[in-house]
Amino acid sequence: MTDFSSFIQDALAASFEIQQKLQENSSSLYQKYTLGAGGDISYGVDLMAEQIYLSHLSRYAKIDSEESGIIGDGKYTIYLDPLDGSDNFKSNFPYYGASIALCLDDETLVAIVVNFISLEVFVRTNTDFYKTYLNSLTCKQNILENSSLSTIGIVEKAYDNPEKIALLKENGLKFRSPGAVALSLAYASYVNYMLFFGTIRVYDMKAGLYICRGLHIYQDDEITIISKDLDLFAKLCKLYNKEQF
Repeated sequence: MTDFSSFIQDALAASFEIQQKLQENSSSLYQKYTLGAGGDISYGVDLMAEQIYLSHLSRYAKIDSEESGIIGDGKYTIYLDPLDGSDNFKSNFPYYGASIALCLDDETLVAIVVNFISLEVFVRTNTDFYKTYLNSLTCKQNILENSSLSTIGIVEKAYDNPEKIALLKENGLKFRSPGAVALSLAYASYVNYMLFFGTIRVYDMKAGLYICRGLHIYQDDEITIISKDLDLFAKLCKLYNKEQF
C-alpha cells in the first residue's frame, strides 16, 4: 500500500458516521458489557464506534482494537481506540475522540486522531501533516504552534501521581488533565508541554506519538515527556531525573 488517500477518506467517513451516532445519545450507548482487550470495561458506545470503524477499514488490514483485540489478518495492522476518553463521554465531559494508526510491522504509516466534540481531525503521513474537520474535509490547515500564546501543559494520569504533580506546581508549570490520551498527544504542538505518567497503551501511542514527531520526546515505562520548546523539555527531564538525549 503506497497511496493512503482512500484509507484516510474511509477513516474520516467512519468517524463522521460515529459522530452523528453520538449526537443521538441513545441509551444503548451507556449499556455495560465485558472487559475489553485494553483492560477497561467496554460500553455500548465503544462497541458501536468499533463496529463502524471495522465496516469501513477492515478491508485494508487486520485491526487491533482496544475493545475486541485482533480482528482479521493481513500484512498491515490498524491500531484502533474507537473511543478515546470513554469516561468523559459517559460523564458528559466534552473531550473524547478516536485514535487510528495504520502500521507495517513497527512503523506507523498513517496516524489519525479525531476530536468528536470540536470535529477536528489530525492527520499525519510520511509526506503530509495537517488538521481538517469532519464537517469540512476540504479544509486542510497547517498545524500551528502558538508558542507565544500558550500558557499551559497537558498532563494525563495526574490524579494517580500527586507527588509528581507537586513538582509542576513548585516550578510554576500550569496544566490541565482532560483524560483522553491520544487527543492530548495530538494537541502537544499547541500547548507548552505534555506529560503522561505510566505506559501509554499501544492503541493511543501508535497514532498519538507519530503525530508528535518533530517535537522533543522522552519516553520510558514511567513517563512520557513532550515539548516543542527545548529548554522546557530539558527542564522537565531534569525534574523527573531523566536523560533527555
